[in-house]
Amino acid sequence: MKTMLAAYLPGNSSVELKNVPIPSPGPGQVLVKAKSSTICGSDIRAIYREHLGKGPEAYQNVVAGHEPCGQIVQCGSDMKRFKEGDRVVLYHISGCGVCNDCRRGYMISCTSKARQAYGWQRDGGMAEYILADEKDCIYLPEELTYTDGAQVACGFGTVYEGLEKIGISGKDAVLVVGLGPVGLAALMLAKALGANKVVGVDTVQERCDIAKGLDLADAVYVAGVDTLDNVLAETHTGEGFEKTVDCSGNTHGRQLAIRATRKWGKNVMIGEGGTVEFNPSPDIIHDQISIHGSWVTNSWRMEELIELLVRWNLHPEDLVQHRFELKDADKAFALMNEGRCGKVAVVYDEEIK
Repeated sequence: MKTMLAAYLPGNSSVELKNVPIPSPGPGQVLVKAKSSTICGSDIRAIYREHLGKGPEAYQNVVAGHEPCGQIVQCGSDMKRFKEGDRVVLYHISGCGVCNDCRRGYMISCTSKARQAYGWQRDGGMAEYILADEKDCIYLPEELTYTDGAQVACGFGTVYEGLEKIGISGKDAVLVVGLGPVGLAALMLAKALGANKVVGVDTVQERCDIAKGLDLADAVYVAGVDTLDNVLAETHTGEGFEKTVDCSGNTHGRQLAIRATRKWGKNVMIGEGGTVEFNPSPDIIHDQISIHGSWVTNSWRMEELIELLVRWNLHPEDLVQHRFELKDADKAFALMNEGRCGKVAVVYDEEIK
C-alpha cells in the first residue's frame, strides 16, 4: 500500500508528522495532489494551541489544513463536471448538500450531522494528497497560482463576502482594523473594489510594515492612545469612514472600527473570537450605523472572486512571506503562531520558491 506524509495537530502548540495510506476516491469523489496549503488563524487559535472540541471547531484528529489547493489526479465514478488534470480550490466545508444553507452555497452554515470541514472533521490539505468530494471543488484558472487559490479557499473568500455585505465603491473611505492575513486581504480587496481611500490599523509594528511595504493602504497606523483621532483625520471631513472592517477579533479594535464609522455608515465584523463592549445609543443608534457579521463565504461567490482576481490581475500569493515544505510543517505553524508575519504556506513540488 502506498503511503504519504501528513501533518496532524495534537494540541500543545505542536505538529505531528505521520505516514498514512494514500486514499482512493469513491463515487463522486476526487483525489487531489496537494500543491499549496496555507495556514489560517483559526487553526492556530482553536487547534494548534488547544483543542476546543465544540461545534464546527471540533477537531477530530484528522490531517490538518483547511486552505488547500491542488490538481486532480484521480476521479471516482459518477463525475459530473471535473476531470483528471483540473486545477481546483476546495471549499473547505463539505455540507450535507440538501439543507437551506447548502442550497444557498453556504456550507459553512450547514448544521447537519453530515457536515464535515476539511482539516477539522475530515482530512485536510496538510498532506501530499487530499480526498475530496467533487461538489466541494472550484475551478482554478491557469492565470492564478496554487498559492493564490489556497488563500481563496478561506481568507480572501471570507473578506470578499464581508465587503460585499457592506458594499464598497469609489464613494467610500474604508478603515480596516487588524492587519493579520485577513486584514491585509481586506486592504487589497477594498482597493480593488474601488475604495476612495483605504486606511489600516494594527497593534503590531511588523504587520503595519507589511501593509506599507506592499503599498496596500493610503495610511497605516500602529494603535495607540490617539488612534481614533488620527484615523478620523484621514477622512475628507473628519467625520469618519463610510465603511469599516474589523479583522482584529479584539474589543478595542472593534470599538475603534465602530466609533470611526461615519453617520449612516456600515461596519462588518470578520475577525473571530474575543468580545466587544460599546454604548449603543451614542456609538450606533444616534449615528444610524449598521453592523454586519460575516462568516466565511458561499461557493458561488468564491467562483466569482476567482474570476475577478484574474480580471484585476490580483494575486493573493503576494501576502505569503514564508513557504515551507511539508516536512517542516512544525516550523510553519510555529512562525504563524507568533502573529508577526503575513501569510504562511506549506507548498509542494514546483510551488517551492
